[in-house]
Amino acid sequence: MAALIRVLLADDQRVVREGLGTLLSLLEGIQLVGTAADGEEALALAAEHDPDVVLMDLRMPRCDGIEAIRRLTARGERPRTIALTTYADDASVLGALRAGARGYLTKDAGAEQIRAAVEAVARGEAALDPAVQHHVLAALTVPSADAPPELPDGLTPREAEVLALIASGLTNAEIAERLVVSAATVKSHVNHIFAKAGVRDRAQAVVYAYGHGLADPPA
Repeated sequence: MAALIRVLLADDQRVVREGLGTLLSLLEGIQLVGTAADGEEALALAAEHDPDVVLMDLRMPRCDGIEAIRRLTARGERPRTIALTTYADDASVLGALRAGARGYLTKDAGAEQIRAAVEAVARGEAALDPAVQHHVLAALTVPSADAPPELPDGLTPREAEVLALIASGLTNAEIAERLVVSAATVKSHVNHIFAKAGVRDRAQAVVYAYGHGLADPPA
């Protein structure tokens, strides 16, 4: 049997915290290890329980979600965070992603959407719902379509191609199959992309790809 994905939930509204906590407890393959009422409590519980994924509300007292995400990201690879909030405005979306969030969901997301996001982020992938992707696009300056943009930050054409496939949601294995190369080659390209672009993870790579006109927006 696959190991359970250990999830910590942080939300300052008790009714939301209890409702989402019940939902998470019912999802197969997910174990809710704790709930927090603010960012400071989330940081303490993350250190105590070592979850795989933290679902983090953004607007909380004492320490808001973006600051809590930033502190968790500074600790290392785990836990990975998903911003979960009522708000999908440009500042909140980009603030959370720049702080290190691997995903962003609004609180009207359904159980299956939440499960899919948790599983994707636990695997190291990005999880942005379509509405959030449109906010990312609206907040970024996309180069003019009159002329193709030059590749930024020393990216090679192959790295730009891999980045576009990352932005389209493909895993490393799927990219390797698409390009007919080995998984090790794709991993090497991804490492070079992250280093050149100055991004920490696939979610930030998606933002970078949109911002530099290297990926098409979602349909």
